[in-house]
Amino acid sequence: MHVAYVVVTLLAVAATGFSGVAALAHFRPILPGMAAAGVPVSWLTFPMGTLKTAGAVGLLLGVPWIGVAAAAGLVLFFVCAVHTHLPARDYSAQFMLANGFLLLVGAGLALGLIGT
Repeated sequence: MHVAYVVVTLLAVAATGFSGVAALAHFRPILPGMAAAGVPVSWLTFPMGTLKTAGAVGLLLGVPWIGVAAAAGLVLFFVCAVHTHLPARDYSAQFMLANGFLLLVGAGLALGLIGT
């Protein structure tokens, strides 16, 4: 079980870390999807990029309660992200990525809670 937790957590760190840095850098390929979902460009730095990057760092620290808190925060973030795309009827690749990130950090949270 520990190996699964480590693998899932490292995947979540890589995915959410890249996504957070891409938002902070206003990476051009993500801008059309954000506009389609009705997300203002000003939100890319804070809250989006900052929260995703902080969550990835929290997962990477390896302190159990910080990792669980970071995973729970990322789950909440991606639930909100999925919800943002739904009323806008935006089923783009970014909507699918938000769902994938939600599943990934949710699995990491569940494995982290099982292991504690």
